[in-house]
Amino acid sequence: MEKSIVISLPQGAEFILNTLRQAGFEAFIVGGCVRDSLIGRRPGDWDITTSARPEEVKALFRRTIDTGLQHGTVTVMVKNEAYEITTYRTDGFYSDGRHPDSVNFVSSLAEDLARRDFTINAMAYAPDKGVVDLYDGLTDLRKHTIRAVGDPAERFTEDALRMLRAVRFSAQLGYEIEAETFAAIRPLSPRLAMVSKERIRDEINKLLLSDHPEYFEKLAECGITSVIMPRFDEMLSTSQNNQYHCYDVGQHTLKVMTAVPARLPMRLTALLHDSGKIPAKTTDEAGTDHFKGHQLLSAAYAEEFLKEYRYDNKTSDYVLRLIRVHDVRIPPTAYNIRRLLGQVGKDLFPDYLAFLQADNKGKSRLSQEEFAPFYEETCAMYRQILEAGDPVAIGDLAIRGGDLIAAGFKPGPGMGEVLKHLLEDVQREPEHNTREYLLDLARRFL
Repeated sequence: MEKSIVISLPQGAEFILNTLRQAGFEAFIVGGCVRDSLIGRRPGDWDITTSARPEEVKALFRRTIDTGLQHGTVTVMVKNEAYEITTYRTDGFYSDGRHPDSVNFVSSLAEDLARRDFTINAMAYAPDKGVVDLYDGLTDLRKHTIRAVGDPAERFTEDALRMLRAVRFSAQLGYEIEAETFAAIRPLSPRLAMVSKERIRDEINKLLLSDHPEYFEKLAECGITSVIMPRFDEMLSTSQNNQYHCYDVGQHTLKVMTAVPARLPMRLTALLHDSGKIPAKTTDEAGTDHFKGHQLLSAAYAEEFLKEYRYDNKTSDYVLRLIRVHDVRIPPTAYNIRRLLGQVGKDLFPDYLAFLQADNKGKSRLSQEEFAPFYEETCAMYRQILEAGDPVAIGDLAIRGGDLIAAGFKPGPGMGEVLKHLLEDVQREPEHNTREYLLDLARRFL
């Protein structure tokens, strides 16, 4: 035990520990909250482990929730803050590669810590005991190392998601995975097929939002992407032999992932934006690679990926819209930018610009040199159009479909074509956006 280390606890956690101990039970904060406190990160949750059985915990506190009684977990509410309290336990066989078929309540903290995944997550703390560190997690924290508790093959066989979690923790903390732990992943990576798509998605998201999204490459190095995203392995082996690129598709993707803002839709777009280059690739007689139409092919693959991993509709819509236009570069005239704004959407356009910039950071010096003036002119024209309040979408027109019907036009599919024609006119000449002019133009169009 390290009694010299003091961790500042929230009042709720301190109240729970004191209540359990005064009732004659052992109690410690445990796992990620100990790890994060020791390295100066703010814990997201404060989990507590205790020798008290679930029914004994429930008897001690006024507000409890039966979170997972079969696994010994009770949630205690203290002033609207939730604390998960789990009885010391050992786990039975994991037939589904994720959840134990049974748990056995035990009276020993040491037995409980032995079932945990990594040494840095297998530490416990109580104010009067200090840090309980049976697996040298403190040393691994100092060495910036992710190491399995005991035999890594056993830990990964018990819970296959731990393999993905190892890489995710590595990316979040900037730590290296210990050699034996890393080597154990590849032969066991096929077991990830047993894990639910939602759990895999959550780990992917945490990795993408970490300070090191480029650690996604580690998933390929240890065989995980061959199970959860085989297309990424193909991306890493797809060269881009042309003057505007200096990396293969996979390495370019990793560069873009680090360059975009740390928001999930942007990081997902970066991961998937060039996934269609594999089927799109052609090589001409001079040996130059081309990827015509890769935007739509990338969007098609991205749609499959997002559905497979159960992403919500809002996130999927954003990612697919941005992928479809991520490589659009047109002369930044007022008309062109108004049309592009209408196509991309005002809500997405700032991210389209940010993505253009990030995408270019993963390209050749020639591409970056040619990109700079284009980007500056595009941004300047965009600001000018916003300041002028120019119409760019059908919703900006001075008339609506109802106005056309009131003026004697017949409702039907042709109404949409009329509105598109009117929009194109005012995108060219914004001053034409008046009710009288548009009604007259609609009559002439029909």
